Amino acid sequence: MPKDYHDDPRLATIVNTSQGDYPVIVGSGTVSDIGEYMRQLGISGRAFLLADYCMFPVLVRQLHEALESGGYETNALIIELGEARKTLKTAARIYEWLAKLRAERIDCLVAMGGGVTSDIVGYVAATWLRGVPVVHVPTTLASMVDASIGGKTAVNLPAGKNLVGAFKQPKLVLDDIDLLKTLGARELASGWAEAVKHALILDAELLDLFESSAAEITDLSTALAVDVIRRSVRIKAEIVSADEFETGDQRVLLNYGHTIGHAIEAITEYGKFLHGEAVSVGMMVAAHIAARLGMIDDELVDRQRALLQRYDLPVSAAGLCPDELIAATKLDKKSRSGNIRWVLLEGPGLATTRSDVPEEVVRSALAQVVT
Repeated sequence: MPKDYHDDPRLATIVNTSQGDYPVIVGSGTVSDIGEYMRQLGISGRAFLLADYCMFPVLVRQLHEALESGGYETNALIIELGEARKTLKTAARIYEWLAKLRAERIDCLVAMGGGVTSDIVGYVAATWLRGVPVVHVPTTLASMVDASIGGKTAVNLPAGKNLVGAFKQPKLVLDDIDLLKTLGARELASGWAEAVKHALILDAELLDLFESSAAEITDLSTALAVDVIRRSVRIKAEIVSADEFETGDQRVLLNYGHTIGHAIEAITEYGKFLHGEAVSVGMMVAAHIAARLGMIDDELVDRQRALLQRYDLPVSAAGLCPDELIAATKLDKKSRSGNIRWVLLEGPGLATTRSDVPEEVVRSALAQVVT
């Protein structure tokens, strides 16, 4: 690899934040170079590798050896991570491990896994000793294009998802496309939901590409697949750089489909739907809301449905209780003065927010998708 990561052709983007700028590297075989990237970024001390159990043993060993080869004394903790385990109890277990090994502020946490892993390890990094460096090595497509970028970290409470958290920007995000080849078809499809979401809300040209080249894009061995992932990463990075703490009107757009998606996850206790599946259903509810408000026509609703189906994502979820879903949305973090702030489409690649959506419109949209 080049001596300066700025010259690396695998550099997808640099995220600019108040906590420091950091690169997102996207390519094949990038894990083997993690030590060199970390050195270039001035990361010293020991490496504390936290990995989802499903990465053990082959991928964990690969990353562990790469860190050691890069000159980092490495300790590893392998734990079972899933949405139901993204809790303060799991965070406390990690704190105890770090305390036992006397992890210091100069040391670095390295997170290997999906979005849950980046969420909880990022949260621990934000709070251990009031903040230590963290590097993300995402192993799912959803985490590569979304969860690992932007510094949002959190744990869940029984009352709702991601209610306790902090903004903690990483020092490096390393997307190794080869890691995606270990995923099953359902997990891969779930990841495409976040990438397609980026196109629906912000990039009409990318939306056209997702529609016209689905077969080539979903074949991860193609140059187009890597290029599309890099483009999705850049969309997320641009939004984060412009609205780091979601105080404006930009970053909130990334939550398209998430208001109902998070509600679906909560009422099903995180055991029935993968995150991308719930978001896909949530995007369909949002599209129906926008159509009922006259913001988009039925043609765009149908277009979105066909696109999500093309990427093997669900567009309905029968049997869910509308009353329970609406109650769960009341804890949505985007709410203002008790009103839900919905992210809705105004056209292809064009989104906005609305806080004046009548509940009867929401119920009507839900009736089309979840009952």
